[in-house]
Amino acid sequence: MGVFAPQASHHPRVSAPHSGFTLVEVLVALMVMALLAIMSWQGVDGIVRSRDISQARLDQTLRLNTVMAQWEEDLGSIQESPASPALDFDGITLRLIRRTNTGLQLVTWSLRPGDTPEQHRLLRWTSPSLTNGQDLQDMWVRSQQFLGSEPGQLRTLDGVSQWQIYFYRGNGWSNAQSSGDAVQPGVDAPAPSFRQEELPTGVRLVLGFSQGSGFGGALTRDVALGPIWRP
Repeated sequence: MGVFAPQASHHPRVSAPHSGFTLVEVLVALMVMALLAIMSWQGVDGIVRSRDISQARLDQTLRLNTVMAQWEEDLGSIQESPASPALDFDGITLRLIRRTNTGLQLVTWSLRPGDTPEQHRLLRWTSPSLTNGQDLQDMWVRSQQFLGSEPGQLRTLDGVSQWQIYFYRGNGWSNAQSSGDAVQPGVDAPAPSFRQEELPTGVRLVLGFSQGSGFGGALTRDVALGPIWRP
């Protein structure tokens, strides 16, 4: 009995189909990936820009609130003196006398123009605390010659295009440069070296901002003056 041996198959061997990508498919995939990368970058860039703008506006708002708080504090510390007016506005600079723990201090707020409206700046300057009436009077006269570049001038706000000051006297607001009622000194009070006027009971500040300042429209701030300290 012979052994059965299977005969070898003579069918041709079938090769597996080619599974790679053609050059066109690779180029299309790269183009799609590039477009997705560009879109993603634009989205991230937009988020970063929005964050920077929001942060800048927040910083401006915080600075404005700080400046207004200082403005109210100065007005709330006014003290009369026979050596100089306690409060005065000449259209450019507002001057006031405020009390400190060691004497009296002259404070000036002034709007100084720049080359462009965006470069206009609101400045604040304070004198040392003074205890002598003559020194206070000399400092007041000296402050009338300030140009805005003196040492100690603090830049508070940029982009302020204009400002206006009003005083509340009687029953309404009036231009701060208009004259008020004169005050008659007491019997024992020293005669002042200037025409002493009745102080207003309120001060209104109106600030206008340039278009590139980041602030929209105008800002109005009313401050009621409390009891005035008298020497």
